[in-house]
Amino acid sequence: MPPTLRCDPKLFDKDLTGQVIVVTGANSGCGLETTRQLAKQGATVVLACRNEERGQVAAKDTNGVFVTTLDLASLESIRDFVDAFQEKYQRLDALVNNAGIMGCPYATTKDGFEMQFGCNHLGHFLLMKLLTPLLVKTAEDTNKPSRFVALSSCAAALTTFRDVLPTVDFDDLNFETREYDPSEAYGQSKLSNYLHALGASQKYPADKLISTSLHPGWVYSPLDVHVMASMFGTGVFGKMIGGLLRQIFFWKGDIISAEDGAQTTLHCLLADDIESGKFYSQVGVYKDEAAKKGGWPMELPNPNGTPEAATKLWEASEKLVC
Repeated sequence: MPPTLRCDPKLFDKDLTGQVIVVTGANSGCGLETTRQLAKQGATVVLACRNEERGQVAAKDTNGVFVTTLDLASLESIRDFVDAFQEKYQRLDALVNNAGIMGCPYATTKDGFEMQFGCNHLGHFLLMKLLTPLLVKTAEDTNKPSRFVALSSCAAALTTFRDVLPTVDFDDLNFETREYDPSEAYGQSKLSNYLHALGASQKYPADKLISTSLHPGWVYSPLDVHVMASMFGTGVFGKMIGGLLRQIFFWKGDIISAEDGAQTTLHCLLADDIESGKFYSQVGVYKDEAAKKGGWPMELPNPNGTPEAATKLWEASEKLVC
């Protein structure tokens, strides 16, 4: 695997005092490390987490702020979070849609959506939709564009583990008629994250909101717990095998640390030359050899990631959650 991409160290000298940033899934993995770095630079970072106890612990660990829980599998919880946030804060400089689930067995959200599409895309879509007025107002008040970052994945394209090109099935978004496949559902949700940011770049001018999507790398985190469980089971021996496999991929360089996984997010938030609508990628297990080394930015190697698909997904998502 090529060497990981790293932020220019000068970006970490930027003073973020006064800025307010929301990071979902901030209690573990690259979300935790993103929060840690932004708070270190003076930003007020609100950790949007499903588990209150873990969120409180992570907030204390990173000098962040925990306002209330955010369950992306519940539209009511998302609206409650936004209400609580806006009662406390009158500005929002950046929103990082970082949280995600991967490869879980078939299940539905509280509102009846397929779980991966519902949590990874629809929940985040509603969150961004509700917070966009404040993002735009902050940009107008500060004369500086706010930022929206959607964490996608190399799984939005062909990978060394799956050679079926991800697409968004607009006729069956929630796997109501087609056979459920965890990997297919994950690929659809991650392509949707890419299309969400692309759609946002089409709707909002870059002087008000810079919208990007990214692949953080294959990060050493609990994200792949369902995948490992499906392969090796949930018993003690299965967990040992899964842990050993992670270590092998980590030694090979396929899996990277959470700190390295946060680099692309931090670059998208802090660099001055970020292009709205673009895809930024850490090194990844892409099937496309040229894409393996990543790029800030680079083209997503998936012809299904079109502006037309982004518009269509935006309209479909609005009908489902708004």
